Amino acid sequence: MPKIKTHSGAKKRFSLTKSGKVKRAHAFTGHDIKGRKSANKKRSLRKSAIADATNSAQIKRLIPYK
Repeated sequence: MPKIKTHSGAKKRFSLTKSGKVKRAHAFTGHDIKGRKSANKKRSLRKSAIADATNSAQIKRLIPYK
C-alpha cells in the first residue's frame, strides 16, 4: 500500500498526545487592538486545548505519521 501524504497545514497546527488525543492551540490570539482582551483572557488563550472528538478522526487522517 502506498504512503499517505501528510497535510502541510495540519502538521503545523496539530499534534497528538500519548493517549491519542489531538492537541490544538486556541483561536483569537492574533492581535489585541487597544487592549480589548483582559490579561486573564490572553493568558488562558496561551494554553493548549484538546480538539473535539467529532473533529479528531478527520485530523488524525491528515497527520498519519505524527
